[in-house]
Amino acid sequence: MAKGHRSQIKRERNANNDKRPSAKLSYARVSVQKACFVLDAIRGKDVQTALGIVAYNPRYASKLIEKLLKSAIANAENNNGMDKTKLFVEECYANQAPVMKRFQPRSQGRAYRILKRNSHITVVLNQR
Repeated sequence: MAKGHRSQIKRERNANNDKRPSAKLSYARVSVQKACFVLDAIRGKDVQTALGIVAYNPRYASKLIEKLLKSAIANAENNNGMDKTKLFVEECYANQAPVMKRFQPRSQGRAYRILKRNSHITVVLNQR
């Protein structure tokens, strides 16, 4: 357990807070595997190139990630005062969210489970 007063512990924890601009989409109705196809394509690219990639990508997840990327760019400009032309995608990842379980009737009175997977998608930007 950490030593010191509770307020001191909180101050130390908040001092290590990440200052990079980011955006997070929770409970996106797309599986992690399908989101990662698009995220792998934009990781490490500058934001203009990344926006071009997701704009012309035919996958459903690219529409979600495009909105998320635009939100992260707006956060960088408005909250952190960063220059849009110097930004690049430093991190982007998708984590598994709770799965919705649905049942489909099958032959001979059986029930077939369908898993509708969700994901939490995060995009983190930084300046070059």
